[in-house]
Amino acid sequence: MAEALALAARGRGATSPNPMVGALVTQRGYVVGRGYHARAGGRHAEVVALDEAGDAATGGWLYCTLEPCCHKGRTGPCVERIVQAGLAAVVVGVEDPDPRVRGAGIRYLRERGISVTVGVREAEATRLNEAFFTVQRRARPFVTMKVALSLDGKIAVAPGERTQLTGHEASAHAHDVRGVVDAIAVGSETVVVDDPLLTARGAERQRPLVRVVFDTRMRTPPTARLLGTLDAGPVVIVTTEAGVARWPDRAGGLERAGAVVEVLPARDPAAALSRLLVHDVSDLLLEGGALLHQSMWGAGLVDRVRLYLAPVVLGETGVAWVPLGQVSIATLGESAPRWLGRDLLLETDVHRVD
Repeated sequence: MAEALALAARGRGATSPNPMVGALVTQRGYVVGRGYHARAGGRHAEVVALDEAGDAATGGWLYCTLEPCCHKGRTGPCVERIVQAGLAAVVVGVEDPDPRVRGAGIRYLRERGISVTVGVREAEATRLNEAFFTVQRRARPFVTMKVALSLDGKIAVAPGERTQLTGHEASAHAHDVRGVVDAIAVGSETVVVDDPLLTARGAERQRPLVRVVFDTRMRTPPTARLLGTLDAGPVVIVTTEAGVARWPDRAGGLERAGAVVEVLPARDPAAALSRLLVHDVSDLLLEGGALLHQSMWGAGLVDRVRLYLAPVVLGETGVAWVPLGQVSIATLGESAPRWLGRDLLLETDVHRVD
């Protein structure tokens, strides 16, 4: 199962909204087939492994990190292929939380005489697909809040002033992360002040990076730089009916510039996140600014905090990171520090799925 989990991880950044899945076929203790789900809409891991195994799969064992599917989506049901292959036993890492499956695949196999063992390295299999499990259980994307912070807890030297706190290594790490998430999100203040591109420099992405702006007051200008780089990925503006009423021509201007404008009845962080599911966003990187962080943190919608701590002090005039006053060791749990050049990376889970 450890090898199957490693295989599954090869699909990171390419399978969403589907989960990452790895599979092995063994015959008398020898691996005769390997496979993983390489991209959404592509062959499932079990099918790839069985194709590689061929006739050697008959009477063998299948190890798969997630319960085999039993419904027809973009591809056929994996359970039918497993039965046709004549396997003797199937070992499953974790049951699929998708209501279309959720134990039905396991029952299908058992009813046809195949021995099925469930829960082998279950915590690891669940954590591998933390975004997928979050979508299924909470009807919203998995949210990682990213912040660059000074030693005195500040994010900028002054309100409305762009501030680069971290060094090259930390910036490179942040872009590597952008390379594997489904979407990156900022608030309208960040767009107005920084006018960022929100791209993943140097990353070879398997699918376009969705770029999200949470903008309840419709402040995003149609001339924003990210709207001039639609070849790098779609831009989604999430706003409210009140925001559109305040600037009735702005929504049309943004749409003509190529943005997708999602209008919610009222300001609702949870509903805003759920709306992103229609854009196949399962794994969301929340980059800023401070008000957006405060809103999502206050609503209990942050699953992970990724904090880049820079060795600088900004002083009393600096802009404080508001959630810092609400964060405690008890709230965040244990962190795993890592040096990135001169900066320290602290990454810790708020909500765990395993």
